[in-house]
Amino acid sequence: MLGGALVLMGLSLGQAIAVIVVGNLFWLLTGLLAVSGPASGTPSEVITRAMYGIRGNRVNNAITGWMISVCYFALNLAAAATAAFSLVQKAGITTNTGVKITVVVVIAALTLTISVYGHATIVRLYLPITLALTAVFAVVAFGVLGHTDFSYVPAEPLTGADLWATLIAGVTLIASGPLSYTTSADFSRYLPRTTSPKAIVGWTAFGGFLPSIIVCSLGAFAATAVDMTDPQTALEEILPGWFTPVFLLALVLGTISINALTAYSAGLALQAVGLRIRRSFSVIVDGFVAVSLTLYAVLVSNFLDTVSNVLQLTVVLLGPSMAVYATDILLRQGRYDGLALTDESPGSPFWFTAGVNWAGALALAAGTTAAALCVNTLYTGPLAQTLGGVDLALPVGVVTASAVYAILMRGSRDGLGAAVSA
Repeated sequence: MLGGALVLMGLSLGQAIAVIVVGNLFWLLTGLLAVSGPASGTPSEVITRAMYGIRGNRVNNAITGWMISVCYFALNLAAAATAAFSLVQKAGITTNTGVKITVVVVIAALTLTISVYGHATIVRLYLPITLALTAVFAVVAFGVLGHTDFSYVPAEPLTGADLWATLIAGVTLIASGPLSYTTSADFSRYLPRTTSPKAIVGWTAFGGFLPSIIVCSLGAFAATAVDMTDPQTALEEILPGWFTPVFLLALVLGTISINALTAYSAGLALQAVGLRIRRSFSVIVDGFVAVSLTLYAVLVSNFLDTVSNVLQLTVVLLGPSMAVYATDILLRQGRYDGLALTDESPGSPFWFTAGVNWAGALALAAGTTAAALCVNTLYTGPLAQTLGGVDLALPVGVVTASAVYAILMRGSRDGLGAAVSA
């Protein structure tokens, strides 16, 4: 879908593929963050205490952890529901409002069930799911490639400032995917502490980069042949009729698989905020909020526009957040003391000043503010207006947050010396 959106934005096929490659390079940051998991033996929601302090991290988890995760949960749920609506229609059932609500709730329930049972269930289920989805994807790829116009250029090619604005907006849109995985340590923490950091970075980044490149490129290829404003309906036009129900079911299954990981991390984030609740109850809360947002997306708004706007806007916060996290890993050389990180008392080495590490808080605030001044999506920031609509929110937010954090931590008496394991 995202690859198709790039062509709809006015890019040629070659330009769209270049944007897809550049945007997905941000998986390297996701891989770097995963290094902190085996080093500490704790999830990302706990590791970030090193950046924000015990109390400050609760605010961080509430916003960049829980809220953002629930937004992505809702977007993925809406995508799965849209495919499921078509399946229901093909079964001869009218998709009125009541049926749509039921479908959304059922998909959410299946997703949350997987996330409640956690890591062991995810590991057990995802190999057969991956194999099944790969087989379906191969058929889709065969159909799309047979209709692709590899020399495609729009009737009115973009030039000058309009081209650069679109290219940068496209990179931001694609990069929102890897940037949303600031919780990669949630899963890597199960690896042995002795696992090579280079291997963790490489395999995590490659595992996200390769499939994202393939899937996004396929969307761009399809957009040269059909109108991808409604991706699902468009792809049905170039696929065998008998295969359509299988394709729709695969879309639902694939989205549930992705969303189970998101819901798992969202549940951990809600607990890390400081709420003393069971993880099973936390994911129910996540599900209720996500279902509410999803019903708005599929019943009220234009789904594709909603997805594009939300993904580009979340980068304003996710870019600086990931930059602070990655900078901390580099400054500490990937060393964290898991036991010290779980100490929430005022005597904790991560208590900092009144429970807040102001270096992290100020860096995140500075990066987010700088990004907000440069954004051009739901609104146009003053710097974006000055630059003729060019959206530099992602690079400006990342560089600002990283630089401010590095400077403040280098100048802190207790910052980098806090509970770094040998």
